[in-house]
Amino acid sequence: MDNDIMIGADTVTLFNRLQMNAKRDIPIRPSEMGVLIFTQKQSEPVTPLMISNFFRISKPSVTSMINSLIKKEYLIKTPSPTDGRSYTVSTSDKGKELVESTYNEYFRTIELLKNKMGDKEFNSFIQLMQKANSVLSEEI
Repeated sequence: MDNDIMIGADTVTLFNRLQMNAKRDIPIRPSEMGVLIFTQKQSEPVTPLMISNFFRISKPSVTSMINSLIKKEYLIKTPSPTDGRSYTVSTSDKGKELVESTYNEYFRTIELLKNKMGDKEFNSFIQLMQKANSVLSEEI
């Protein structure tokens, strides 16, 4: 196998592990926090399909996260007035408080990268990550 590919795979694996294992003192899983932040940032009601499309995860996974966040009182579920199966979610006051109180901590590792790499290298890194995401999105 090409040595560059092996080094690249090891580098990406280590980056992902370090990012996922970053200590975050939050009462919910990082994936749930992502859903909560996404929901709060939207200006329109959020559907499970919107969450599924944005995070590129299955609808059953989204449903599981939504149900967990509703049970913990971070999200509010609003049934559709026209379709009994459809619903939207919005952030509860408790959810808004959690996002506001942990937003900086949640993005601490990205802020650390920006500060240590400097603006130029960080911006190049982000552009390359965006390009990689785009390439993978087309292929998967």
